[in-house]
Amino acid sequence: MAGGGRGIAVLSTAGAGDGRILILAPHPDDEVVACGIAAMRAIAASGAHVFVFYLTTGVVQRDALWPWRRPSHGARLLRRQAEAQQAAALLGLEPVGVLNVASRHLRYHLDAAFGAVAEAIATSGADEVWVPAFEGGHQDHDAANALAARVVDRVPVYEFAAYNFADSCAGANRFVRLNGSETAFVATPDEAQRKRRALECYASERGNLRHIGVTAEAARPLPAYDYGAPPHEGRLFRERFHWVPIRHPRVDFSPSSAVYRDIGAWASAGLTDRCPALGEAPSGEAGQTEREFADAFDKAER
Repeated sequence: MAGGGRGIAVLSTAGAGDGRILILAPHPDDEVVACGIAAMRAIAASGAHVFVFYLTTGVVQRDALWPWRRPSHGARLLRRQAEAQQAAALLGLEPVGVLNVASRHLRYHLDAAFGAVAEAIATSGADEVWVPAFEGGHQDHDAANALAARVVDRVPVYEFAAYNFADSCAGANRFVRLNGSETAFVATPDEAQRKRRALECYASERGNLRHIGVTAEAARPLPAYDYGAPPHEGRLFRERFHWVPIRHPRVDFSPSSAVYRDIGAWASAGLTDRCPALGEAPSGEAGQTEREFADAFDKAER
């Protein structure tokens, strides 16, 4: 794995004096899980501005909760928002928005999310995008990765390993397969402590964050993926509890065949209906989201 110490030279703006990085967090907490160390490093080492855009609320739909817990759904949303604000303040991140999309539903709202991502990039002036890896950890992570793939022609995009179940073993902050372009971030004692404290801000997710470490992270330029197929062979992290006989709210029972069918179809449509490059006018065949994206960038350029 390239890098490995405290260097961040592989990431395009990390060495710049005024880098502007946008993290696409599928849920509030993924900005810490996937790239908390790297974000702290970029801010401390180069004075970068690190923004975060939350692609979902991080809370499942009301009717997915146990009936006796549904009345507290609104309180759960407010709690997750408060946790995100605390974690962002601790790490020095700058939140720029959150989509009103329930957890496990991002794949149903990819067009709207794409327009919002375009606006977030333009608003933040980001010259680099970070996103969790395509690794089968959570369907929203994989959908977010597909969203990020749509902007690689405009800004450099880097994916960060979050968690996966490769080799039938739950692993955090390591890629399923290496391609030689990876950069490792080994935390200093202070960085590890701050990441641990940031994870503790998400008390509502304590049970889901037990497997997340605080000593290392890994990033690489976003590869070209086939989003219509699972990220790796064998059982995915999100499929670990599909044997449970009841529909437990904490288990995503969506069939992976349906998840990657939807994400893959959207990603394939983007390949055939590619966004115009910077400086080009939107083509006559482009969809509305592509036009909105180009408009947002035009505003930023002006």
